[in-house]
Amino acid sequence: MNHAGRPTGSQIDGAVLTILGTAAGSRSLTLSFHEALETIGRGLVFPRQDNFILRNDLALHFVRLSTAVRDFTIELSISRFDAEDARSVRNHLQSVIRALLAIDPDTNLFTIHAAIHAVEEGHLETNKTQSRHGAEKSDQLVILHEILSRIAMRLTSPTKALVQAMIACTISCDDTLIYLGGQRHSLSPPRTPQNISVSLRALSTAIATFDAADLALMSDPKLPPSVSAYPEVVTLFLFVHPLRQAADKVQTLSKKILDMQQRRRSWSLQLPSYPLHKQLNRTNAQVRHDRGGLTAGFYFRTKMQLERTMGDLQSRPYVPSGRQDDVPAPGDTSTSTSLKPKATHSLSKSAVSEQKTFRYKFWELLHRMQGFESRFALKVVLVTTLLSVPAWLEQSREWWNDSELWWTVVTVWLMTHPRVSGTFQDLAARLFCVALGAVWGGLAFAAGDGNPYVMAVFAAVFMIPMMHRYTQSTHPRSGLIGCISFVVISLGAVADESRLSTTTIAWTRGLAFAVGIFASILTNWIMWPFVARHELKKSLATMMLHLAILYRSVVSKYIYYAQEQAPSAEDIERSEMLEGRLREGFVRIRQLLELTRHEIRLRAPFDPLPYSALIEACDRFFEHLVEVRQSSLYFQPSLQVNTREVNDNLIPYRRDAVAVILMNLYVLASALRTNQRVPLYMPSAAAARKVLIDRMEELEINQTQENETSGEEGRRWADVYRYAFASALTDIVEQLQQLQRYTKEVTGEAGFATLPME
Repeated sequence: MNHAGRPTGSQIDGAVLTILGTAAGSRSLTLSFHEALETIGRGLVFPRQDNFILRNDLALHFVRLSTAVRDFTIELSISRFDAEDARSVRNHLQSVIRALLAIDPDTNLFTIHAAIHAVEEGHLETNKTQSRHGAEKSDQLVILHEILSRIAMRLTSPTKALVQAMIACTISCDDTLIYLGGQRHSLSPPRTPQNISVSLRALSTAIATFDAADLALMSDPKLPPSVSAYPEVVTLFLFVHPLRQAADKVQTLSKKILDMQQRRRSWSLQLPSYPLHKQLNRTNAQVRHDRGGLTAGFYFRTKMQLERTMGDLQSRPYVPSGRQDDVPAPGDTSTSTSLKPKATHSLSKSAVSEQKTFRYKFWELLHRMQGFESRFALKVVLVTTLLSVPAWLEQSREWWNDSELWWTVVTVWLMTHPRVSGTFQDLAARLFCVALGAVWGGLAFAAGDGNPYVMAVFAAVFMIPMMHRYTQSTHPRSGLIGCISFVVISLGAVADESRLSTTTIAWTRGLAFAVGIFASILTNWIMWPFVARHELKKSLATMMLHLAILYRSVVSKYIYYAQEQAPSAEDIERSEMLEGRLREGFVRIRQLLELTRHEIRLRAPFDPLPYSALIEACDRFFEHLVEVRQSSLYFQPSLQVNTREVNDNLIPYRRDAVAVILMNLYVLASALRTNQRVPLYMPSAAAARKVLIDRMEELEINQTQENETSGEEGRRWADVYRYAFASALTDIVEQLQQLQRYTKEVTGEAGFATLPME
């Protein structure tokens, strides 16, 4: 075989890519920013129903932003974006998305008069059924009507102006980033580009106007000091305050992009800036696409990162706040030291790694050899060895060489994937492309008897759609094998010295490719197959365990903590990072659910609806945990008290309320992981929470955060967030019941065994 053309082909390929692809990475990064800002603009439309599709889109772009910036910093490109600027814009966009996900969009603020009418109707119906409480209800209705009217008068117009200014800023940021990315002609929508400095000044004015109106409302003497008795009022405040926080995030993003615009960076060569030790395990977007199995690859990588992060979080000891003060007094030796955290829990990773013996390291090596890389290598070696047997036998060696059946081995090596198995759709698409390439390659040679110009025309007609399928479609390997089939058969006919007929060359080489495709897919189906529905069940079980760990972490760090151990800025940043990874985990699980549609199940059709409902229930449970964490930052939760006696009395009830939720999550996760039925009766988290609340009312807990906050404004905001905090904890309990329901739909419910009659 002549290898002289290899250097020339590589040089031509490199020259073409250098000339035509000089902005590598810049377009994909700009496109990611553009799509994220468009989705943010959709999320700033109020009022609207809380659409889970939009929430999923926001979470998806939260993940894609990280991927796009990582790809940009991995590869060499010519762009106006600097790596640090790209990371900063990504962080600000993710902050905006995080703030939008915290807003309840279904608000009555802009239709306050209709809300007042609805409240009146509701109270009138109540008065009809409870006439003896009519006077009391009427007084409450008058007070509520006055409060809602004052809120409407003070906040409706400033809030509308604030939302419009935020939308204008997102549009200006989008236009500026498109211009900086050099994609003005391909991505710019048909509108007049907005000036970001003008939009930023308008947003600053809207924020100042809103803050003045909010301060005037909170200082209004006719507004009651405590609004927790009026859920309708609290709901309005829980819309405007997160919206105001989102405005700060949009303002910070706009300032950053304005700074980038004013610096006016020219096109420059951007060297890879991603850490080298991480870069060795990463590839860019096009390589991941060409390799195929993109969804499975992302799923396994995200799963590995989450397990590592959650393992570190779970290894930390949890000491209840009531036990942290159990320090023996001077001279007092009666206090037991069993309540103190073990010193072994605080060992650093370096200390643990130093204690690893040679036997343990050898076990780690053997365990690593059980991973997907070793399995992939074993499958490829086994299949290629078996298919190469005819080449080593005297009676078949001539036939093997004349028909060039080594292409079977090459096809197996190219088509076998380390992660996914391939579906019947993949098998049919690859066989069709191989057959088409073989027929077209034979026609290309036969049409002009090997004339290079005729073959070039045939190649152009065939290669354009096949290369598009290879580089752009979701089935790249079928396009790749189609291109190879055409090239091998057409050029093989030109280089053939035995003067075989074109038909013989076409069907023998084409059959070799077909056998290789069959062998690769069948091997992946038989040996360690990737079954999306099995991985889906495992991933849901793992996600429930992660939610249990996160719940324990939120309880220990943000709810039941000592006064001097309030969450620090580092704790909040770490929690946001962890929540971001969990959002990515939900995105990958939903993508895994999509893969189940392409799998054929012999026993019965696969029903994805219970799994989809279970994913949504887990996502809601996670969002309520985030709401608890965010609400607890604005006041010391009412469950945390200063009185030591009251705190000690509440510890058993708190422990039971937490333990019931953890036990439910662990049981449901185990049922999914082991494919066992869920027990008929589970511990009631609602009952445990009710016992805790009743006990708190009996002890008349002093709410320390309300006492420490000075001024009516602080007390009102403490009431608002205390209400949000309690509501989120109640929603967690309710969502746990949904998790039980949908898990039983997936695994079934275990009933009582029927005893034999004596």
